[in-house]
Amino acid sequence: MCSVISRMKPVQRALALTLRFRATTEGSSYAAAEIRRFCPGLKAVTDPLNATSRSYCSRVALTEGLLFRQLFELESSTYTYLLADTETKEAVLIDPVLETINRDLKLMHELGLNLKVAVNTHCHADHITSTGLMKKRLVGLKSAISKYSGASADMLLSEGDKISFGKHYLTVRDTPGHTDGCMSLVSGDQSMAFTGDALLIRGCGRTDFQQGCAKKLYESVHQKIFTLPDQCLVYPAHDYLGQTASTVGEERRFNPRLTKSVDEFVNIMNNLNLPKPSKIDVSVPANLVCGVQEV
Repeated sequence: MCSVISRMKPVQRALALTLRFRATTEGSSYAAAEIRRFCPGLKAVTDPLNATSRSYCSRVALTEGLLFRQLFELESSTYTYLLADTETKEAVLIDPVLETINRDLKLMHELGLNLKVAVNTHCHADHITSTGLMKKRLVGLKSAISKYSGASADMLLSEGDKISFGKHYLTVRDTPGHTDGCMSLVSGDQSMAFTGDALLIRGCGRTDFQQGCAKKLYESVHQKIFTLPDQCLVYPAHDYLGQTASTVGEERRFNPRLTKSVDEFVNIMNNLNLPKPSKIDVSVPANLVCGVQEV
């Protein structure tokens, strides 16, 4: 199902944005999830940044003058987010993946964007970031990550720091627990939160490696994300069931792990018995050096 968003009122846009597409069975393939996430057709206009009517699947910016794209990498089920000021064309890219660097660069070129910052919400264990290689292909691009991640980058961020692009900005909220260097990025009007692996849709990141701590994650989500407005849209770094977005209010009410007490949550997280990420031995060392190791 694909919504056509055309000059809608803010409330109508918010409702459209919260549409999510769920896999019909647990065995649905990544390819099937990919098909459900993306719908065809961008209405042809002279300037795509200022189009008044587009066909989207729950990916339209609520803030005036903000271009927003939610992109997907199939193998690791990673979401990459592109935000740009439609007037100045300055842009920010969140959690870019090495395998999709050409797709991302092509899209930004087509839209005439000037990418200022490529930021990772944490040091990923399931894929290699494209920030290092992207810096070699885009003059002036800066990489960014939490200063607590142990990784190298041009910008080492912490609580309260702002990433500006045009008249817009994202504010850093430290949300450790999945790793020590996890952070969430909140839009200036608090209409969107990019939560990395700290808060997923009806779930959360694991806490059994990379300095993970279940109690710390619980406190991070409750103190730094669940304190945002109910209608604030939640955009995670991953989803494995075809879901694209949630809201703070939904997750506060329905998240099956984070609605428990802290002791119950810690017990759940300590007994997940998940397999080791298949790419962790390659991804983490590369991501500590901005993803440029042997690429």
